Order: sequence, then structure tokens, then C-alpha cells
Amino acid sequence: MHTLFIHAKSDQDVTLTSEAVKGLQGKKVGIVTSIQLLHAIKKVQEQLPKSIVAGQVLGCNAYNAENIKNKVDCFLFVGSGAFHPIQVATRTEKPTYVFNPATRQFGRLQQKTIDAYLDRKRGSILKFLHAKNVGVIVSTKAGQKNFARAMELEKRKEKNYYVFVSDTLNFNEMENFPFIDCWLNTACPRIADEKAGIVNINDLMEANVLTFPKISSGYEIPIWMSKKGMKRVDE
Repeated sequence: MHTLFIHAKSDQDVTLTSEAVKGLQGKKVGIVTSIQLLHAIKKVQEQLPKSIVAGQVLGCNAYNAENIKNKVDCFLFVGSGAFHPIQVATRTEKPTYVFNPATRQFGRLQQKTIDAYLDRKRGSILKFLHAKNVGVIVSTKAGQKNFARAMELEKRKEKNYYVFVSDTLNFNEMENFPFIDCWLNTACPRIADEKAGIVNINDLMEANVLTFPKISSGYEIPIWMSKKGMKRVDE
């Protein structure tokens, strides 16, 4: 299927409130945002003299933030919700603030929100360790397909691995396989945030629970493991 992606720019006003400017005053701030507001990121930088433009981040990829974390004291995410900034906070271990242009609200991402996210990850790893039958989720979507890793898992003997391939994941369909003790996700890491009992393959690799040989050039590299499409500024 051919897919056409159209970049929709947001026309929201990114002028920071006096509260936001005061809260970040004197700090070296790394500015990050979503693709919808990337064109306006320079306007945010002009309001914070000591700031550095990091660029675009995703809920599954904070490469641009990680790239400058040693140059800043904190990060400011311009956009809505905690989906994107929580990745920045956990990957950089830097204080992360959020300014929502739509609601004009500003504040620091709360530590309890970060802790709850990390606790869920640790819990999912423990569930995997105790599982005998593991369902391996594979997506056919571009930028998410990681079929080669799934095939490597199927060859392992320490657990029973069953590979499930889909284009659009329906959580309700997972209930049809009650013998699965734990679901192992090889697609977008944020899928695991949507349903309990799912663990990300990257989390297991980072925790040294699973080890694999280095990915060769023949593998499809998922977008959260690459720099592909992660812009610093809008061109």
C-alpha cells in the first residue's frame, strides 16, 4: 500500500508566559518539540537567551535531546501531554519542563509521573522473566518492522516464543491467546504503555535480560533506534 504523509504545521502561539520565562530564567535550556511546532522553535529560543535548540523528539525517540544533554541544565518541551517529554526526562535524566501553547500552562514534569513510568517498565521485565510462553508482536508498518529480531527469538530455547505479525494491532484480539503469559513487543516502544502485560524488546536488551549479535546492515532499523527523520530545525 502506498502511503502519503502530509506535514501539518500548528499555528498555535508559542509565546511563553511570564511564568514560564521566570521559571527558566538563568538556566541553560534545551528546547524540544513535536513535528507540528518544529517550524516555530526558533521563536521559543529567542525568548530564552541561554537556550539551545535540540529539535524534534518522539515518544519513542529522544535522540536530539540526548545529543545535547551535557550542554544544558534542563529541557523545555513545547507541546501537549507527557507522551513526548517523559521520554526526554528518562533518557537524559535532566529536569524537563512542559509549555503547552494551547492551554498556556507551564510546569515541570512531575517526578511521580516519571517514577510510575519506570515502575511499569520494571514490572513488565519481571513478568517476562517469569513467563514460559511469550507472544512476540511484530508490526509490518514502515519504521516499526523488526521481523529479523523476532526470528532470532523464535530460535531460542529458554522460553516458548510465538510470533504474531500484524499491520494494525488490536488489543482485544490478544485475548484469544490465553496461553500467552507475556507479550514481547518489537514494534513502537510506546505500545507497551497502552496495555499491561507487554514488555519492550529494547527494555530487555538495556537490562541485559536478552542479548543479540550486533544488528547488521541487512536489518530494518526501527525509527526509535535511528536518527532517520529526527530534525533539529524545520527547513
